[in-house]
This record gives sequence, structure tokens and C-alpha cells, in this order.
Amino acid sequence: QVQLVESGGGLVQTGGSLRLSCSASGATYRLYAMGWFRQAPGKDREFVGQTSWRGLSTSYADSVKGRFTISRDNAKNTVYLQMNSLQPEDTAVYYCAARLGVFATFDNWGQGTQVTVTS
Repeated sequence: QVQLVESGGGLVQTGGSLRLSCSASGATYRLYAMGWFRQAPGKDREFVGQTSWRGLSTSYADSVKGRFTISRDNAKNTVYLQMNSLQPEDTAVYYCAARLGVFATFDNWGQGTQVTVTS
């Protein structure tokens, strides 16, 4: 298992930017992919984006494509979510998650960090 700790959430105005970080510890040698998800009040958790841990593959939800960028620093076992042009509908608790193998699901989760976008 890996332990994940998110940071960087906060309050921002519409059109602003935030960068979230997610640091992994524990069995990091098993990391296959890292992802970001979010959950708004009263809504289901939704996929935001993901990145492979050793390759160049990334993917994003249509709702954030072109505004959000995922990057990683393998040496620091950290993945980032750069969020630009934030909108009130981006308000949610953001979670990072890890897959520990090609056949694994995202079953290692952080505690989440709140992002609030004010209009």
C-alpha cells in the first residue's frame, strides 16, 4: 500500500489558479499511475485526470481539459494538479489516488483537500 497526502487547496476567485500536490510514501515502487478525482457537495466523486508513473500518458475529463494539467516528480514521489481558469463549478474536495499495477484500480486514496472558487 501507499499513503497519499494532498496539499494546496484553498479559496480562490473565479479565473484564478491553484496547484495541488500529492505526496506518496510507503510502497512507492509499486506505483503504476496516479490520478486526481473530485467530489462536490451532493454529487458523486468524479474523475479529473490521471498520469502514468513511468511513461508519458496523461488523460483528463472533458470538463477540465485545457485548464488543468497533471505533472509529476518521480524523485519526490509527488504528483501535481495545476488548475487554471477556475470556475465556481470546480469547487469540490479534491482527492489523489494511486494504482499499484496495470490490472489494479485506484484503490489507494488521500484524505482530500478542499478547493473553493468564489464568483
